[in-house]
Amino acid sequence: MKFQLKSDSISKLSADIIILAINKSNELCSSLSLSKFIQDDLNLIIKLDDLSKDAGSVNIAHMHDGAFKRVCFVRIQKQDSLDEEGLLKLAKNIFKSFKSIKCGTIALPVSQFINKKINEGTVANLFTKAAIDESYEINSLKSDKKASKNNYQINFQANKLDSNSIKLGIKEGQAIAEGMNLTKDLGNLPPNICTPTYLANQAKEIAKDFKMKSTTLSQKQIEKLKMGSFLSVAKGSRVEPKFIIIEHKKGKKSSKPHVLVGKGITFDSGGISLKPGAAMDEMKYDMCGAATVLGVMKTIGLLNLPLNVVGLIPACENMPDGLAVKPGDIVTSMSGQTIEILNTDAEGRLVLCDALTYAERYKPETVIDIATLTGACVIALGHHASAVFSKSDDLAKDLLEAGKKSIDKAWRMPLWDEYQPLLNSNFADIANIGGRAAGSITAACFLSRFTKKYSWAHIDIAGTAWNSGSNKGATGRPVSLLSQFLIHKTKK
Repeated sequence: MKFQLKSDSISKLSADIIILAINKSNELCSSLSLSKFIQDDLNLIIKLDDLSKDAGSVNIAHMHDGAFKRVCFVRIQKQDSLDEEGLLKLAKNIFKSFKSIKCGTIALPVSQFINKKINEGTVANLFTKAAIDESYEINSLKSDKKASKNNYQINFQANKLDSNSIKLGIKEGQAIAEGMNLTKDLGNLPPNICTPTYLANQAKEIAKDFKMKSTTLSQKQIEKLKMGSFLSVAKGSRVEPKFIIIEHKKGKKSSKPHVLVGKGITFDSGGISLKPGAAMDEMKYDMCGAATVLGVMKTIGLLNLPLNVVGLIPACENMPDGLAVKPGDIVTSMSGQTIEILNTDAEGRLVLCDALTYAERYKPETVIDIATLTGACVIALGHHASAVFSKSDDLAKDLLEAGKKSIDKAWRMPLWDEYQPLLNSNFADIANIGGRAAGSITAACFLSRFTKKYSWAHIDIAGTAWNSGSNKGATGRPVSLLSQFLIHKTKK
């Protein structure tokens, strides 16, 4: 898929299909310099009124002759009232409609989407992301693979004065979408392929491609670090755990790094606290936090962001076995705090807490962990918003704004001290669960015990990392949110 800027007049362009926005009065949303023949043809098509009145509706019509073989009409109620979320939705609808047709080139006049809220760069960014996102094809292991129909070129038509903004929008949109695609690929792979070692190899590839540094610690090295909490989760598996470190050092040497910590449970059976069999296959997605970190690292590598960013991934399986950790066992974390394991299916926080302690050595600017941590988060927020927990109002605000800007929504949840006593244990410093009430909050409270030396946020993506049912597959979230967060740091 290619993206180009064209500064020629529309009347001088040709393409397999042109995208035109129509307002509620069935008028073109922008005065475009179309040839008289094409304009007459469009007027006839518009009069037929085949396009639904609903915002974002799409209709594809054939042209009789001329520079464009087809026209794709998309409904906008009012150009002035269009916002970024509405623009992304209509862009997705457009590219969904293209899946059933063959088109090599697409002409996209930018001016018809511009208003006080949306500039040329935003149009380029969102249409680029939508095109790549909607053309994504699952890395299927089916023996009968069909050739992709999505190898088209999008020509953004605009004034030369807008060229820098559009080029930057394309660059950022493409980098974020490619990072999301990597995250989707890793999430969708089966757990017998996407193992801790596989994730480590992916980190090595990214480091090689973008001149980063990648280090993978073996079980013996993890033991030397005294990560007893992390290792307790891996005890029931015959697959060796890995602690993966990937470092992007493009900021000033004196600048503190932003650390991303991703939960990397490549399969979660629940351990001795075994999960029900229904939909257990979806527990291959329990490493989507790790996949998100790798996706973001690819994005910032493509953009060559002038920041220092570190990715930390504690990766292992959670399996039942004679050696597996048991409910009632007490383990010692890297921080020295002891943990009573009351439920072995609350394992994500056990691997994350040691990684969060390890993060201290970087003296970080911020630490953000990303995890498919709790089913309780799905009950609280459903599948639309990721949950953000933080004691730092500034960090929480930055993440929420990045989510809004990238249309990768997040919602801040409470992290009040009143919830902490729910984690009390008679036998250890802390219990790994706090009971049925406020499950996503007590999980965040658990993690907060290991993050007192830096500014930290926890993002629970249990409801947003993948889709179930007929559309089963990883979503690539929240790569867009975190990438936007880091891009904004460079612009500050």
